[in-house]
Amino acid sequence: MTWLVTGGAGYIGSHVVKALLEDGLAPVVLDDLSTGHAGFVPDDVPFVEGTILDQPLLEKTLDHHGVTGVIHLAGFKYAGVSVSRPLHTYAQNVQGTGTLLEAMLAQGVGAIVFSSSAATFGTPDVDLVTETTPTSPESPYGESKLIGEWLIRDVARAHGLRHTSLRYFNVVGSGAPELYDSSPHNLFPLVFAALAEGRTPRINGDDYPTPDGTCVRDYVHVSDLARSHVVAARRLEAGEALEPVYNLGSGDGASVRQIMDAVREVTGIDFEPEIGPRRPGDPARIVATGELARRDLDWWMRHSLVDMVRTAWESAPRA
Repeated sequence: MTWLVTGGAGYIGSHVVKALLEDGLAPVVLDDLSTGHAGFVPDDVPFVEGTILDQPLLEKTLDHHGVTGVIHLAGFKYAGVSVSRPLHTYAQNVQGTGTLLEAMLAQGVGAIVFSSSAATFGTPDVDLVTETTPTSPESPYGESKLIGEWLIRDVARAHGLRHTSLRYFNVVGSGAPELYDSSPHNLFPLVFAALAEGRTPRINGDDYPTPDGTCVRDYVHVSDLARSHVVAARRLEAGEALEPVYNLGSGDGASVRQIMDAVREVTGIDFEPEIGPRRPGDPARIVATGELARRDLDWWMRHSLVDMVRTAWESAPRA
């Protein structure tokens, strides 16, 4: 069984490739390297450099490698930036997904695992998000991910495509020293960069209605996330029914101050974070249940918060 991983040279994608290999599946990577790294792709994994907007390339790749399913992670992933670049976001995440689906239909590839996002929920007004919590995205990025889910759903109705969409929350950590999160917008890389440069990490607001006053988010380890992609792929390949959408959440969450405390413990660098004002639009708490995914996708928290910070720190690039 051969699975195409779009965006397989990225942070999450490279961990999915690693998990596929460990499970005895054959991955093929397609990535345009706009945010990914060619060095993240193992030497023995076929790598095609290109965009999901290139349908002839997609069809050629699917055919040449005998692809039986797709794990679709490629896309423009920066929610904040998407507000100022909506056309680019929709082209990559909506048009790109549509082009991929066209190529799959043309080549008779009948299964897809889609990388969706917690951004589809916007700012939920519940303490614990479930798959039935209403979606209300607040950025072009969140909207584009929700439209991607709809596209896949509608193609499945029309053509019998086997599918599921996985909604991620805050993905952190590392499963290998050479694989790291290089996003300029995520909390862990920002904190590590500040420490490496001798700056003090910053907390945006400490007066939220949470136990320690700082925002609570749902942090999950990238290796646990990758493992559930493989289980989903295996089940779709076997023709087993899956839910159309799963939340990959911890059911618990951690505050920004708890993250800072764990960073201090792991790095051995003694610091007291600066406290800045709240960022507009930051909700106090976003935490999701992962019960459905635990039932169907072997999803559970194999890593503690300290594990998440430690593995991320060990893989973080040093100047």
